[in-house]
Amino acid sequence: MAITKQKKAEIVKEIESIVDGAESMVFVKFTGLPVAETTAMRKGLRENGVGYRVAKKTLMRRVLAKKGFAGELPELEGEVALAYGTEALTPSREVYTFTKQYRDKVVIVGGIFEKKYMNASEMTVIASIPPIKVLRGQFLNLINSPIQRIVIALDRIAEKKT
Repeated sequence: MAITKQKKAEIVKEIESIVDGAESMVFVKFTGLPVAETTAMRKGLRENGVGYRVAKKTLMRRVLAKKGFAGELPELEGEVALAYGTEALTPSREVYTFTKQYRDKVVIVGGIFEKKYMNASEMTVIASIPPIKVLRGQFLNLINSPIQRIVIALDRIAEKKT
């Protein structure tokens, strides 16, 4: 069914507001995904602060062309949706979890990160960055490791002397 010009204008305004308010965006190709799985994915994304919008690719391209992001827009083939969020890493990470769950049905085809277009492999690398709490824990463990080794060595020296 054809979309009226008025409806297209509303969709363009909505996509513009999404692009303006999002810290990062992921282009998601979804093929053959049943309604139940789509609903579950949307609910999971929403619970983690990620929006999900399906729109015509021509309307998406029109809005993205106006914004003038650096780089080249990835090839958008098939059914494509836009996952977006106010945190930089969350959209890609959350979509990536669903790509693992729904294998060939949900695929990351690219995205926008730090006002630049990224291809699928770059967005997958971004998605694999751990959350900030995990990174802080790893950093503290890294700092604590040499101190811990010194304490163990000193303890063994003390055991030998007694």
